[in-house]
Amino acid sequence: MATRTDLDGRPIKPMTICMIGAGGFIGSHLCEKLMSETPHKVLALDVYNDKIKHLLEPDSLPWAGRIQFHRLNIKHDSRLEGLIKMADLTINLAAICTPADYNTRPLDTIYSNFIDALPVVKYCSENNKRLIHFSTCEVYGKTIGSFLPKDSPLRQDPAYYVLKEDTSPCIFGSIEKQRWSYACAKQLIERLIYAEGAENGLEFTIVRPFNWIGPRMDFIPGIDGPSEGVPRVLACFSNNLLRREPLKLVDGGESQRTFIYIKDAIEAVLLMIENPDRANGHIFNVGNPNNEVTVRQLAEMMTKVYAKVSGETVLESPTVDVSSKEFYGEGYDDSDKRIPDMTIINKQLGWNPKTSLWDLLESTLTYQHRTYAEAIKKSIAKPSAS
Repeated sequence: MATRTDLDGRPIKPMTICMIGAGGFIGSHLCEKLMSETPHKVLALDVYNDKIKHLLEPDSLPWAGRIQFHRLNIKHDSRLEGLIKMADLTINLAAICTPADYNTRPLDTIYSNFIDALPVVKYCSENNKRLIHFSTCEVYGKTIGSFLPKDSPLRQDPAYYVLKEDTSPCIFGSIEKQRWSYACAKQLIERLIYAEGAENGLEFTIVRPFNWIGPRMDFIPGIDGPSEGVPRVLACFSNNLLRREPLKLVDGGESQRTFIYIKDAIEAVLLMIENPDRANGHIFNVGNPNNEVTVRQLAEMMTKVYAKVSGETVLESPTVDVSSKEFYGEGYDDSDKRIPDMTIINKQLGWNPKTSLWDLLESTLTYQHRTYAEAIKKSIAKPSAS
């Protein structure tokens, strides 16, 4: 492999990366990128390894020996500090991050995203190890604009809804709206990491993902996840499309979101890994402001893309409206818009997303149709009447 250089033209030294949550959606794509394009070594920590099995076997793979899987739960495993000590950099991807869990499992959500992350931060700080911590765009909560009158022209002013890492406030709903348990836990761990940096010199980078989408994301209920669970919006819609059911629009699907292709986002993470001088001490939004749609528009676009990918006709009534209480349970609340400001990441790392919403949906739905269609058919096939 030719010598690779960082953004300032310096050769990049091979490093050992301790990746917590390596077996998940983001971790699997990041491991693939690191194995195929860099000389770095990965200590892959997770409870499951299904999504990275293709990187671990067989021994004849070109990167054999550069990725080691360690099956552990960071909640209670004495090996964690030793693995962090063995590495130059720790990347923490571990989290409960499914909105349906935020108000039905608020304690698990808070423990997973704050309490369980504490030892990781502590071990990195005490052993002078660099940390890249994955947070969420949910830390911003609601926009300032959402509190203005519906007809206020200020709602159209980007100053009231575009989210900036260094100036936007974090506005959450009331305590009984337990949906904010996730965002609040994530915000507090961000503040703790920032404080460790300020007081104890921890070298850190915080990543705030804005809806990263692509193959292997989330779960399809009853196929590669629990049958009673509710995944995030894109997987919910994929599940409905695969099963030929109407797409459920929560509270009319009026919330607005931006979506970014996982491969674009992973490019940004690799730049953070290999350019510590430019990334340390920063919080980075990683999203695609050009791919903004309402959830209703997303449903309409996914319906068209899926018809193209699968060759199936569109249902007569492709969507159905449901209330958030009916869909998520008591205590649900939501943010209105989530548009990332990209100034800091562009200035520090020169990074911009490339893939359009149509193209990323086509890539994701092609994968899901191919991978899950057979399993879905089997799961819903009814025995014929005798």
